[in-house]
Formats: sequence, C-alpha cells, structure tokens
Amino acid sequence: MTMVEVVQLLSSPNHRYIGRPADGPAPAQEDELVDSVEVRRTLGIVGDRYFAHPAHRRAAITLMAVENLPLHINAAVDLRQTRRNVLLKGVDIDACVGSTVSLDSGSGPVLLAVNSAARPCAWMETTIGAGAQRALRGKGGVRCTPLSDGVLALGTAAFTITDTDSQ
Repeated sequence: MTMVEVVQLLSSPNHRYIGRPADGPAPAQEDELVDSVEVRRTLGIVGDRYFAHPAHRRAAITLMAVENLPLHINAAVDLRQTRRNVLLKGVDIDACVGSTVSLDSGSGPVLLAVNSAARPCAWMETTIGAGAQRALRGKGGVRCTPLSDGVLALGTAAFTITDTDSQ
C-alpha cells in the first residue's frame, strides 16, 4: 500500500471536445471540478459524460499523475484541459497498465482495472499549449473500468496494486 493524494476530480456531463481543436472546446456549463465522485461498477462516474456508455466501459474512468502535467508549457494546467477524471500525486499510474488497483480515499476501496494508456491527442495543443501532446506521450494517464461501487474524494488515499494480471 502507498499513500497518495487525490489532487483533483473531474466529472463533466458534457462532451466539450467536439469538432476541430482549432475551434476550441465547448464552454463548460458548470464547474467540472468536484470534491467527490460516486463510482458505479462497470458504469463509471455518476453524472460524467461517459457514465453507462457501453462503448466506453474500458475507459469509464481515467486517472493521471500530477507529476506528469506539462507545467513548463502551462502552469495552470489541470484536469479541465486534460479531460481525465482523477488526478493523483505520488504514484506512477502510467506504469500500472494491465493491473487492478485499489484506491481508498476514506469511504472504502474502489477497485479499477487499468486497461490501457490514455494517449494525448491534438486537443492538448489547444487546451494546454504548443508542445503538450508530445510532452504527454507515454504519461497521459490511464483508462480504467471500475470493478466496484464506491466514492472517491479529494485528499489522502491508500493506493494498492491488487493484481498484475487483470488483462
């Protein structure tokens, strides 16, 4: 078990990255950064744009390490620009592809199958700045399927790799 910090949580009911990156993202209708999220097994984050969408089951929740944010490009970058759901401090989450991990922020463990890398796209150049897509290669976070119900909240959390053969 490793103690980590849940730095930010994003739950967005809207797809904001539509059309061409040069046109910019659609405006947020509300603050997408939240203090806690409710996770449902195989469905994702309640209220998020990908919740219960069959095509996104293997990517229902995305995690990213704060250490990988390209702050040298944009000091204000956060989950609103990367469109990941959970920003963690203190763990190399990109190295966990193929594992099952547990994240417990105080309400009990939430199990996640870490399915694949969340590769940066051309939108990163628009939302973060020039060079962001390249800066995030190999460290853009991971796409996960929730394997249990639970709640994730900001603050200290216990992080455990529970299985390295979940694929």
